[in-house]
Amino acid sequence: MRLLLLVSVLAALGWGGQRVVWAWRSPGGWVRLALVAAACTLLIYGYGLFSAAAYDIGETCVRVGQDYDSAYQDDHWQETSQWFPLHNRCNASYDLVPAYVNPLVVILAVLNLGGAVMAATLMIAGRRRR
Repeated sequence: MRLLLLVSVLAALGWGGQRVVWAWRSPGGWVRLALVAAACTLLIYGYGLFSAAAYDIGETCVRVGQDYDSAYQDDHWQETSQWFPLHNRCNASYDLVPAYVNPLVVILAVLNLGGAVMAATLMIAGRRRR
C-alpha cells in the first residue's frame, strides 16, 4: 500500500497541479507522463524483483509464515527464472511477489507507451501546421 502511495506522489509531482489541463495540449505534458510512468514502472518492477529474490527460498517462506513445498518448486522451476510475470512461489497458494506488481507493471508500461505515442503525434501535427 505504501508503494502505491509513492507512485501517486511521484505522478502528482510530475504534473504540477492545475497545469494538468493545459499540459495535454502540448507534447511536453505527454512526455512528462511517459517519463513518470517509465520511472514508476522501473520502481514497481524492481520492488517485485527484489521481493522475490531469496538466497534460500525455504528459509524465506518459513520467515513469512508459509510452508515451503519443494515438490511444487521442482515442478514449476521455470516460473522463477522468467523476467515477466514475476513469481516466486513458496507453495501452490502463496507467492512472495505481491499480487499487484504484475498488473501494475503492465498498466504503467501502457501509460508509458501511450504518452510517447501522443507526444510524437502532437509533435508531428504541430510541424504540419507551420
